[in-house]
Amino acid sequence: MLVPLAALVWRSGGGSFWSEVSSPQAVAALRLTLVASLVVALVNAVFGTLIAWVLVRDSFRGQSVVNAVIDLPFALPTIVAGLTLLALYGPRGPLGVSVAYTRWAVLLALLFVTLPFVVRTVQPVLHELDREMEDAAASLGASPRAIFRRIVLPTVAPAILSGVALAFARAVGEFGSVVLISGNLPYKTEVASVFIFGQLESGNVPGAAAVSVVLLAISFAILLGIGGMRRVVTRHERA
Repeated sequence: MLVPLAALVWRSGGGSFWSEVSSPQAVAALRLTLVASLVVALVNAVFGTLIAWVLVRDSFRGQSVVNAVIDLPFALPTIVAGLTLLALYGPRGPLGVSVAYTRWAVLLALLFVTLPFVVRTVQPVLHELDREMEDAAASLGASPRAIFRRIVLPTVAPAILSGVALAFARAVGEFGSVVLISGNLPYKTEVASVFIFGQLESGNVPGAAAVSVVLLAISFAILLGIGGMRRVVTRHERA
């Protein structure tokens, strides 16, 4: 892992690092990528946990189908996911809702490919959760909201943070599912991965490497922060 990362950092020094990363187009692409990734990670934290809860605690018809659909983004090539989203939500989509070539399209594509991370990290923790503590709290008069806040949430919080970290890391570097439906409009819908690809196509390898290093550093810092939060939550739960 360190060899390609070191090569990337070394290659980014071939030009003017600061001028490359501070260009208006690069700043716009980085800002859109990071904001969209954070929004997607937070949405996944809520709805991914709710979906995992329903899959574990409820029983309904078609549950196996829903489980299979959750795993679909893992198996589906990202470019196929982009084509599917464009067919559904494009100008000629059958749903009558067109969000193609907008920032909403970027969020939709990132949500599609990152939702399974939170669901699949929270689901096994809920499976192993001791239901006797919840029953005891209910018998003592605790409300369902209090039971979830005081018993369930502290237990599943580390898993939620792990899923959020994985979803954020995937969203930051996503390319295939975004490149078609976003339209790649500079300063509007162009994400960092598409910007980097464009710099490579134009022959500006040091510029692409410089933006990649900045994206890598920001992602690494956020992942470290989420990991620290997870350790704090785990330590608090054990205490």
